[in-house]
Amino acid sequence: MLKQIDKNIERWALLVFYSMLVVTMAVEVVRREAFSFSSIWGEEVVRYAFIYLAWIGAASAVRERAHIRIDVLFHYVGPRMKALLYIFGDLVMLTIAVIAVYWSWETVATSWKFGSVSHGLRISMVWFLLAVPIGFALMIYRLLQSLLRDVRDLRAGRSVYEGGQLFD
Repeated sequence: MLKQIDKNIERWALLVFYSMLVVTMAVEVVRREAFSFSSIWGEEVVRYAFIYLAWIGAASAVRERAHIRIDVLFHYVGPRMKALLYIFGDLVMLTIAVIAVYWSWETVATSWKFGSVSHGLRISMVWFLLAVPIGFALMIYRLLQSLLRDVRDLRAGRSVYEGGQLFD
């Protein structure tokens, strides 16, 4: 069961937030066009669902090595150098992610301290600001998995996982 959670946690979370976004947006469009009335909370639900979608999607992209990258150099180097370049890139991203968790957590703590709430939903902003540290924490977890996989592949002499390709 833990293997399924590890494999699919981002997909399930993305499905929840995407469904929330689409359903809320559809309801708000119908309300606005058919009844000439819209809610104050609808825009906020869509906005915050989209923010969670972006950060959880970024972590999912790290897992699948699906981030946009310039990989021309990878076509001209051997498998060992390719593995080292992927490891270097993951270490740089890991450093940035750790810094981002630290600084984004400070924003969450400040919001918690002063009790800020959203305008329409009247819910604590902490829940929405947590999207950034949660997204980066998931990225850190996936980067550590990627680093372990790449180091194992490098030691075993196997070619590293390069992820799926968008275009051939």
